Amino acid sequence: MNETGKPKAEQSRAFIFDLNGTMINDMEYHLTAWYTILNDELGAGLSREEVKSHMYGKNGELLDRIFGKGHFSEAQVAEISQVKEASYQEAFRPHLQLIAGLPEFLRRADRRHIRMAIGSAAITFNIDYILDNLSIRHYFKAIVSADDVTISKPHPETFLKAASLVEVAPPGCLVFEDAPKGVEAAYNAGMRCVVLTTMHEKDEFRDYPNIVHFIEDYRDPALDELFA
Repeated sequence: MNETGKPKAEQSRAFIFDLNGTMINDMEYHLTAWYTILNDELGAGLSREEVKSHMYGKNGELLDRIFGKGHFSEAQVAEISQVKEASYQEAFRPHLQLIAGLPEFLRRADRRHIRMAIGSAAITFNIDYILDNLSIRHYFKAIVSADDVTISKPHPETFLKAASLVEVAPPGCLVFEDAPKGVEAAYNAGMRCVVLTTMHEKDEFRDYPNIVHFIEDYRDPALDELFA
């Protein structure tokens, strides 16, 4: 523990990044895409805040939470997902960039030979869209998407699989997240966490003792301790 009573962040051998809201500031675009299709196409009648509260896990799990399990067939879920993701990508494309400071942060971690992975609830289609358009795939030793796990966050499967693939035990992994369910997944995996406040306020994370820092972006000098 450090002087603030929080767990220490230094000496991590691996960094595991969530993607949306953590590496790119795109969650409002996901929210708009979901809000539109859920209300205009599917008649859910939800407010933006209600839609936001359901935005974790796989697309099919989100639909199950709102409409009930089995309401849509697998083919219908796939079709809805395709429409939603296409709408999100089209809207976000002009704004596609890494969160401030992240390009240098990735280079710095790479120079220190810190193993890096992505552990995201995004589908492979969206992860590829980000990694390839921003030319950052080479930094990551492992990529775990929604397509690679059975149970989504807050279950720890995503992060535990990423840790296994980079061959670092959970206590040696530091997770970067933006969502409470993601921080909970890191906690359940036995991992510490840095929180990006891109979509949620600090007080939404008050129940999680594994948080080492809150940051707005990767220019925060608090991150220097990760390389000490």
